[in-house]
Formats: sequence, C-alpha cells, structure tokens
Amino acid sequence: MNTRLIEELKSYKNLQVVAVSKKRTKEQIDEMAKTGLTTFGENRVQEFLEKYDPAYTWHIIGHLQTNKVKYIIGKVDMIESLDSEKLALEIEKQASKQDLVQKVLVQIKISNDPLKTGLAYEEAASFLEKISTLKHIQVKGFMCVATHTEDMDLVAKEFEAMHSLYTEMKAIYPQIDTLSMGMSHDYKIAIEHGSNMVRIGTALFE
Repeated sequence: MNTRLIEELKSYKNLQVVAVSKKRTKEQIDEMAKTGLTTFGENRVQEFLEKYDPAYTWHIIGHLQTNKVKYIIGKVDMIESLDSEKLALEIEKQASKQDLVQKVLVQIKISNDPLKTGLAYEEAASFLEKISTLKHIQVKGFMCVATHTEDMDLVAKEFEAMHSLYTEMKAIYPQIDTLSMGMSHDYKIAIEHGSNMVRIGTALFE
C-alpha cells in the first residue's frame, strides 16, 4: 500500500479519490479503507457483487451492459460509464422500480483509441438534453480515459478539452459538479486541468 501517495492525494482540496479495486481482494479493500479511502471503483458487475460491502461507497467505472444494471441499482453510489441512451433508459427503469435517483457520469471518448468506449465529445450536449427529462437519473458530470501514451502534451490537451466541456455544461445544468479524469500514470496532469475526481488503482495498492 502506497501510504505516501495516499497522503499526497489527501492534501488536495476538494479532490475525491476512487480507489480502483478491480482484481483486489476484499481483504485489500478493507485495509485500504483503514487509511480513510472508502470509495472503491469496480469494472465488472460480477466482481463488484462478490466484494460488495454496504459500509463503503462504490462506483462502477467500466463499460456497463444494460442487462447488468438491475443487479447494481441500490448498491452503487455512482455509475461513471453512462455512454448511450439505451443504457440511460435501463438505468431509469431499474432506478424507478426502487424509487431512487441514480447518480451517473457521462463517459466521453476523448481519445482516438478504438478500444476505448464512451460517447463522442460532439454528442455530449445533445445527449444531456435528451436524458434531462429522466426523473430517476441525476447527471453529476463527466468521466473520461485519456490516451495511454508517453506524450503528456496530448494527454493535457485531452484533459483541457474535457474541462471546457465540463465548464460549459455546468453552466446549463447546475447539478453538475464532478469531472472524473486521471489515473495512476496521469492523475497530476488531470488535477492541473480541473479534475476533482481521480480513479487510481495500481499506484495506490502497490
């Protein structure tokens, strides 16, 4: 466990840390929680359900299939990977059954990596307008995964573009307050460009 990094992250004001716990054991999660980091991010629904503990706050940060939504509503605080109208409608349907409002982040595909998922940057505004009538979804902001590269100038440009989108949409939708970007290798650049939520796994747990 990287105690130095944990203290560094705690020193940032208004920064929420999501400890990415995929492939980590429940015992490792419990140990991390003792440091004060109690928000965990999981990629796969099945793995999340095996580790789920209501004492902690949970985010789904991986691509979410519509047929898995029913298993996580009421358990996850935030779905960070909303990337289609079909998924939004399923979240709305399942959340309405439990009479709750599910917090979500819209995942934007900011890189050119064909393996990355997310909504096209240019579609963000129209997508938010389209789903704004859904009563059981609350869009809290945006999430992205930058290009995995040694070219930090490119990463910085991608994060800056995301921050511009975030600022623009926040002016229209006052409930938007979260910009989730930055992982183990690029979190410092993300924070410099306005991120207020980082998703860190490898660097924290090792």
